[in-house]
Amino acid sequence: MKWQFTKGLHEIGNGLYAWLQPDGSWGWSNAGLVVDSGETLLVDTLFDLKLTRNMLHAMRNAVPAANHIKQVVNTHANGDHYFGNQLVSDANIIVSKRCAEEMKERPPESLIARFTNYKELGDGGDFLMKTMGRVFDFSGIVYTPPTQTFEGQLDVKVGNKTVKLVEVGPAHTSGDILAYIPQDKVVYTGDILFNGGHPIVWAGPVDNWIRACDLMLSWDVDVVVPGHGPITDKSGVRALKHYLEYVKEQARRCYDEGMNLEQAVDNISLKEFNSWTDAERIYVTVNNLYQEFSGDTSPPDTIKLFGLMSHYEERLKKLHGQHGGCSPDCGHTHH
Repeated sequence: MKWQFTKGLHEIGNGLYAWLQPDGSWGWSNAGLVVDSGETLLVDTLFDLKLTRNMLHAMRNAVPAANHIKQVVNTHANGDHYFGNQLVSDANIIVSKRCAEEMKERPPESLIARFTNYKELGDGGDFLMKTMGRVFDFSGIVYTPPTQTFEGQLDVKVGNKTVKLVEVGPAHTSGDILAYIPQDKVVYTGDILFNGGHPIVWAGPVDNWIRACDLMLSWDVDVVVPGHGPITDKSGVRALKHYLEYVKEQARRCYDEGMNLEQAVDNISLKEFNSWTDAERIYVTVNNLYQEFSGDTSPPDTIKLFGLMSHYEERLKKLHGQHGGCSPDCGHTHH
């Protein structure tokens, strides 16, 4: 079935729903709703209160049981998947233990402070503002911590449905989880799947992320709701797995040839992925791989990486200008 990538609530069937936010790039995340026998579970809230309110309003109009959401799962600790938690603060909010630790280390206030002081952060600050700070309304957000944590796997009941929460991080972030409903053959992936967009490896290792893809491919799944982008099936998971394997192999080659991070990123052709959004994220992913290859376990310098992404995106724009816009097979290498 061909799913429409339109903003709003999409019924998957049998009490399962997806909330989609085109175009799926920075901050425009998806969420999910599981309903059975008058009980509901929400998978993720959104980046700001207005967006989360609109989503909850639409869910409550479509599904009366959603007026009393008793359980919420946050798939990971990026703000666009949990900053709206205060609007469901009377629910049991479930996350992985590692996710809870990351939320506590980096609560909403720390990101919002970066937007406030962005001028002091140079090009990285400008890019943060352009992609997120000016796009979303961060007013009134109060950190609402999870109420339940787990490690490994947790089975949660929603009416007669079982939602399997499976920890697959550290990968995209330190505590990623998948929410899998075996009887309906549906998985909500959080940011373990970006569909039609370049993934971003903040935590790694990349091999963990590839294993998470293999795990989903081993399951009996027909519908895959990604953290960003259109609803898909296993083909979307295969495409992302291929991307990660390709980038890892290319980064290893560049590293072995003695290239630095910037040289490596310039050397890796993304022609095959020209139709995907947010190509600049390659910087964060290659940086993660370079740190892994060299045994450097220090946390990445995110502001520096945002600056590098900003420069890369500017170069892509100039390039696209010269080529009059790119088709997915335009044939030029994105240097």
